[in-house]
Amino acid sequence: MKQLKAIVAVLFLGLLALLPLRWAQRLGGRIGKYFAARPESSLMRVTRTNIDIAFPEQEEAERVALAELSMIETGRSFSEMGMAWLWSPARSLKKVKAVHHEHLIDEALAQEHGVILIAPHLGNWEILNLYLSKRYPFTAMYRPPKLKLLDTLIKRMRARLGTRMAPADASGVRMVMSALKRTEMVGILPDQEPVTGGEWAPFFGHPAYTMKLLPQLVRKTKARVICGFAERLPGGEGFEIHFKAADELIYSADLNEALLGLNRSVEQCVKALPAQYQWEYKRFNHQPDGVVSPYSR
Repeated sequence: MKQLKAIVAVLFLGLLALLPLRWAQRLGGRIGKYFAARPESSLMRVTRTNIDIAFPEQEEAERVALAELSMIETGRSFSEMGMAWLWSPARSLKKVKAVHHEHLIDEALAQEHGVILIAPHLGNWEILNLYLSKRYPFTAMYRPPKLKLLDTLIKRMRARLGTRMAPADASGVRMVMSALKRTEMVGILPDQEPVTGGEWAPFFGHPAYTMKLLPQLVRKTKARVICGFAERLPGGEGFEIHFKAADELIYSADLNEALLGLNRSVEQCVKALPAQYQWEYKRFNHQPDGVVSPYSR
């Protein structure tokens, strides 16, 4: 059954890849609207919970509107996977219309620092991966999916321009350490709950189980940390890539301060483009003892 699901998913991606980007995004937007119109669905309940936590200062109507728009953008993210994975890299990269503040990367590498690129689940992170792997020696850490066929596809498609894929385990950590010691760039998704090796740190003012790995890598390698995301432009026009300096607390020798700096860095990216963030992920599911998950009904 799992193999059948993987085959169906790959076939659907192939169909999406046949569409122009504008049409694929339109289809994805309709899928998102379907879920946005169902407030009791699991996706919308999690999205609303996260947005309520992140933006308590907003009016209820504003948060509802953001949740609905977020579902539409999530649908577009899904529909873009055919383009990002199955189009040729050159064709996909033609959709990058502008790049902002890339000098932050160039300056760090010129000073012989490794670079840790933290890429939240914001906009289209697959386009960001293609852009970086074309321009720099790049190692990306990822969490392999349970479906082997999809894992094989992900590794093959993300590695087309030379990206080295590092699984989120001990072997992947060794790959990342080696790359940073060579003063290369590595990419880490910073806004998933770690399977192990985490501590709680505030994220939008609420405890979030946060990876210790990134501050540990910074401390051991003296790498510079830069945030990156690819903004989806309206009307199928393409994407703009943004780079931002991480919060300075991320370099603190105190682990709690460094974790706070990591989450603040993600927050600054999300606040720049809140509708395109993946709010349907249960970021606050794992809570300290005695604290009830906000997703409990």
